[in-house]
Parts: sequence; structure tokens; C-alpha cells
Amino acid sequence: MKYINWKETDPTINLAFEEYVFNQMDKNESYFLLWQNDNAVIVGKHQNTIEEVNQEYVKANNINVVRRLSGGGAVYHDMGNLNFTFIVSDHGKDPFDFKNFTRPLVDALQSLGVNAEFNGRNDIVIDGKKFSGNSQYAKKGRILHHGTILFNSKLSTIQSVLKVKKDKFESKGIKSVKSRITNISDYLDEDYSLADFKKALLEFMFKDENLQEIFLDEKDLKAIEILRDEKYATWEWNYGRSPEYNLRKERKCDFGLITILLQVEKENIQEIRFFGDYFGNADIQELEALFVGSKPNEEALIPLLEGIELGNYINGLDSKTLIDLILY
Repeated sequence: MKYINWKETDPTINLAFEEYVFNQMDKNESYFLLWQNDNAVIVGKHQNTIEEVNQEYVKANNINVVRRLSGGGAVYHDMGNLNFTFIVSDHGKDPFDFKNFTRPLVDALQSLGVNAEFNGRNDIVIDGKKFSGNSQYAKKGRILHHGTILFNSKLSTIQSVLKVKKDKFESKGIKSVKSRITNISDYLDEDYSLADFKKALLEFMFKDENLQEIFLDEKDLKAIEILRDEKYATWEWNYGRSPEYNLRKERKCDFGLITILLQVEKENIQEIRFFGDYFGNADIQELEALFVGSKPNEEALIPLLEGIELGNYINGLDSKTLIDLILY
């Protein structure tokens, strides 16, 4: 496995870096990346950015807002947070197998005396409090798995910058963002630094994996800058168009929170958009296009969805759940 120790802290550069390694570097190799973003909200691929982020707060505090390749929910990054990425061939693995990729982090923390454990669909927790959220993106037999590690982040900023919906708290029986997250540093000696933890994590990885550190050349760096300028630094990618709609449907499901915005005119669906913190690798626009021109009733929707693998678009979704959500 190749290890890239990445020094940049600009989130637009860093997400371009991840995509470049995933798409352009030797696909016969596996990669492990460690990196940090300075003051940024990283929005899930399928989320409606405007609804997820406190726009006044990010503007007043010069916080970047950038969309990532993978699904899941929005997260806040600062220099008290460390990010890790695995890029590997899938070898027939089940889609969205988070536990397999988070095991090295859990084992490393347990070796330091911290009782970390994988919990839920994509979280790692200590004493029931989340310190790591994880997400994945897959394409053509390759998986990109990345996760956050809250070491000594400003938890109050997380609460201020994200507009977490009430349904997410009610489903967990929790009253606020701050009450359900924690920093690793709270469970370690006071003088134990993020640099110390990064070193320990790498030593643990080197012990279990044959890691070889590599460095990118000027050609790679230039290509990453171009990708940043053309994609991750653009309003179109990070915010995109908020559609007009006259119907809004929303539900918290086991696979995530899903919001459907519909424009229905003359008893036909003119436009439909799916948003949420769900996971899925197929192009959601393909699914949205199926509905255009259809009537929003069971007689039209049941045959429309026959033979469609909805789980490719929204992992865990079935036709009954989708139709029920659209109609009711």
C-alpha cells in the first residue's frame, strides 16, 4: 500500500487531490492518505448545500464550503481534525462496508487505552459519542473510503456552522450536535498532541500493512490545481441550482435522511430532485429523469420502477419506500 503524507490545508485542493489519486494514479495500487482541512464545511455529494449550512456564519467567519465525491452528511473540518482516506480495489466487497476500513483506527485507539468502537451505519464512537464519520465512493471496481477524526476540534463551531435537522436528533434521542460528539484528546494525557496521535496511527498502519511513502511530482500537482479550479472551487459544484418546487417530501429512514422536491403541474411531474445524507454510487440524475412526465400515483409509479435497482442510487432504498414517500 502506498502512503501519501499530504501537507496542503486548502479544502478545494485536498478534495481535488483525493479525486486525482482515485481516478488518475495506478489502479493496480492501494493508497492510504492523511490530510487536514483548515476551517471548512464538507458537504455530502447528495445534499442541498443551502439547507445544510448556516450561510451567515460561514461568511462571517471565512469558512469554506466544499462538496465531496461521496454521500453522507455535512461535516466541519478544522486543524484539530485529521482526515484519512483508503483508495483500493473492491475485490467483490459489499458496497458501503465501513467497518472493514475503520478497524485500523479503532484498533490504534484501543492500543492507546481509548475504548473506541464502530457504531451505526458509518460512525466511530467513544462512550456513545461520535468522533469519526465515514463515507465512501465507488466507481469501476475501485473504492474511496474516507473519514474524519476529531482530535481537538472546536465543537462549538460545529454546532454553529451546521443546520442539523430535527429528525436526526429525534431518531437518536439527542438534543444537540454538541451532546453527541467528542474529541479524542479528552481521553488521552493532556500533553498528547495531534502530531503524537498521527505518528501512533501511522506506526500502527505500518505494522499491519507494508506501507511505502511516495510523493507526487510537479505534473501531478499541476493536474490537481486544474481539477480544483474547474470543479471544487466552483459555485456550480459546491452549491448548484436549487430547483423550484411545489411539493416537498422528507423522511428519516434507516439508510439516511431523504428529501424529495417535486414540481408537479397539470397532474404530471415536471421535475424531481433527491437530496439527503444517504449513500449511493449511481448517477442520481438518471433516477430523477425516469419520473419526468409521469403522474404521481401508484398506477404510474409501480411499473415505472420495475427492474430498477434503486439501491445503486440510494443504498437501502426499495420501490415501496420510495413510492410511499412520494405519494404520502
